Amino acid sequence: MANIELVNDDDATGTLRAFYDAAISRAGRVYNIVRTMSPNPAVLEASMRLYMQVMKGPSGLTRRERELIATVTSRTNDCYY
Repeated sequence: MANIELVNDDDATGTLRAFYDAAISRAGRVYNIVRTMSPNPAVLEASMRLYMQVMKGPSGLTRRERELIATVTSRTNDCYY
């Protein structure tokens, strides 16, 4: 089985610290989807840029519709974040 060494909140520095702080500010915690990318902050940054564009960028869909699509897709794929 694969094992990913995750960076704990107290050990995050630099760019990763900024992402963790933003996550805590937004949601009160660092969700595992963010923590899973913690060993490679450049990947985390690219993923967050994509997420922000998809979920909050210009679109013919409302934010609610985008969230519902994400929820249904996660449920369909048995993804429980």
